[in-house]
Amino acid sequence: MDFKIGDTVAVLDDVIKGKVVEIHQNKIVIESSDGFTFDFLPKELVVIRESQFELSKYSDINNESLMEKIAESSAKKNAPKFKSNLKPDDIPAMEVDLHIHQLTDSTRGLDNYDMLNLQIETAKHKLEFAIRNRIPKIVFIHGVGAGVLKTELDFLFKNYHVDFYAASYKKYGLGATEVYIYQNPKN
Repeated sequence: MDFKIGDTVAVLDDVIKGKVVEIHQNKIVIESSDGFTFDFLPKELVVIRESQFELSKYSDINNESLMEKIAESSAKKNAPKFKSNLKPDDIPAMEVDLHIHQLTDSTRGLDNYDMLNLQIETAKHKLEFAIRNRIPKIVFIHGVGAGVLKTELDFLFKNYHVDFYAASYKKYGLGATEVYIYQNPKN
């Protein structure tokens, strides 16, 4: 495989990714996102042209169950809508579990950065879904851990017209954030 300086590469038998910084006869030097340099044989590396997240968007295009879901959702859009007299506080919150094992079958080949991006992109899509569908509350279950995901979620929520706070300790413990979405009245 031909490598060029600046290519993003991954190591085949390890979870190291980086950019090619030097090319020698039988050695490729890469720099990881942490700033460390590593030497590898060309046969130990592969060039990354698409991110794992971008590829996963197209993995089930011809999937039969996906086609059924699309047909169901279009049928639901055409179904009559019923008005509810419930107040927003009476409606149960939509729950989204962001634990990585709930989002993907395998984390093989994903580094911490890829997993965090998958979790944040999922949260973003679910939040935008709730906004589009006028769902007033959504609970993101993120767990406790080192707090990296919670910090990134807080940063994400600041970009939307929402309030967010710790969800019910009794129900979720310390590892969940509840988001209240401000709704504009229908015109």
